[in-house]
Amino acid sequence: MFISIFGSIESGIIYALMALGVYLTFRILDFPDLTVDGSFVTGAAVAAMMIINGYSPIIATLVAVIAGFIAGCVTGILHTKGKINPLLSGILMMIALYSINLRIMGRPNLPLLNETTIVKQLTGFWQTLGFDQFFNGILMFLGVPQLPRTWAVVFFALIVTLTVKVLLDLFLKTEVGLALRATGDNKRMIRSFSANTDYLIILGLGISNGLVALSGALIAQYGGFADVGMGIGMIIIGLASVIIGEALFGTKTIARTTLAVIGGAIIYRIVLTLALRVEFLETGDMKLITAFIVVAALVTPKILAARKEKRRRLKKRTELSKIGGNGNVAS
Repeated sequence: MFISIFGSIESGIIYALMALGVYLTFRILDFPDLTVDGSFVTGAAVAAMMIINGYSPIIATLVAVIAGFIAGCVTGILHTKGKINPLLSGILMMIALYSINLRIMGRPNLPLLNETTIVKQLTGFWQTLGFDQFFNGILMFLGVPQLPRTWAVVFFALIVTLTVKVLLDLFLKTEVGLALRATGDNKRMIRSFSANTDYLIILGLGISNGLVALSGALIAQYGGFADVGMGIGMIIIGLASVIIGEALFGTKTIARTTLAVIGGAIIYRIVLTLALRVEFLETGDMKLITAFIVVAALVTPKILAARKEKRRRLKKRTELSKIGGNGNVAS
């Protein structure tokens, strides 16, 4: 059980990068971008192909981010310059990326088990530090029967994700970032201040899909393969992470919201892992489980809010009846 949850935390932190990208388009820009399903694979495909061809995994990952950024920008151009519906723009780019990703990879699946990846480089360096023995010693003292092979991925993924989170927070507080947020809220208003909303939408979509591609590149190196179908349903996973995080941790500030999205991605993976341990559920039920999780995350807050409002009204009615009763006694 512990190893399964530990693995879900590892992958959840990496998927949180994708969730941050989804948050940027769906919440900040109010743009239903379905490019995510394609750009996630683009990141994995570019990174995997470059690693197989002997490039440094760090350079391969950076190029994957650039490829995702370009894909997002094309979606933005289709919408802003081509005047195509936002939803349709994303769908068109997602479909186009399927063929592009196949072209990049040359075949549907690229194994990376025998290649030098960031995960392998990091694990080799981490083992020389002796931290695995220290953390596993603590777990042994606590009586945990199964111990993780390495803690390198968790700490690396956490550092990368939190760094991206902080940079995104700082960007959204800049003049361009504030204009980006205003574009999502009210395009007409921000245009009245002579802001170029087309440029802002293209930039926002580019950054979003760059983060998604980064997540795809790291997931490919973490899992040891890149597959042309690994991005199917990724937009739902990203939305689930955003919705769960916002429902559990709140959205008072940008910094708190981005942290909530990361937490939501981790919780989503843990819930999914625990659900798959139920006897009558199979691995093929992942998408069904995801749909149920999203429905629950959407409906539960509304039910709780309705109950809270009902209690508030009952309390107010009780107070008013008491005041009315006291007035009758006084008269």
